[in-house]
Amino acid sequence: MTTTGEIPRISRTVITGKGYVHINSSVAPEEVSKYRMDLGLDVFRPPEEQKRALMDIAALPEGRVVLAVAGNLIIGYVTFHPPEEFARWAVEKVPRMMEMGAIEVSRDWRNLGLSAILLATAFADPALEDYIVIATEYYWHWDLKGKDLSVWEYQKMLEWQFGRVGLCRVGTDEPDILAHPANMLMARVGSRVPFEVVVLFEDSLYQEHWMF
Repeated sequence: MTTTGEIPRISRTVITGKGYVHINSSVAPEEVSKYRMDLGLDVFRPPEEQKRALMDIAALPEGRVVLAVAGNLIIGYVTFHPPEEFARWAVEKVPRMMEMGAIEVSRDWRNLGLSAILLATAFADPALEDYIVIATEYYWHWDLKGKDLSVWEYQKMLEWQFGRVGLCRVGTDEPDILAHPANMLMARVGSRVPFEVVVLFEDSLYQEHWMF
């Protein structure tokens, strides 16, 4: 498999209604550190704490961070990392697994198409063809007020947005997903993932066996 250090960097510049935005993939922790976090990036944790989290992910051997930068401000990002070791689809149980950890665009930079550009840049990375990428979506992480959407409208929006880069909704009996009907698990199987790994992943989706 291709490692983070071997993959080509993908960079692009887009013009938005608020000015130029630079999108860079596979950024190193040192690159993250030189920017300031926009104060509108606070859905998951306070901006400075989120900046440290981005640096930690970028430092992982198989971690990936894609940034959207305006001037010296990080205004959006998407992250990838191996699933947590205790998860049912941990790499030790199902090899070639990658989790899309978070995607966020600052409140002040929304409705400019940046989330779609971040996703498209991230999934243009050819190394992802070696992985099954999952996204665990929990409604309690969603910025419903920021989007002025109901939980069901937000769910539909995410499913459509992620579907554009090949993620599909899959069923599972994972308790956190089942905790609310709006939660969902989405997955994308890379073109170079061996069949036996796909079978392991499918087997991991349902682990509750009931006797009747």
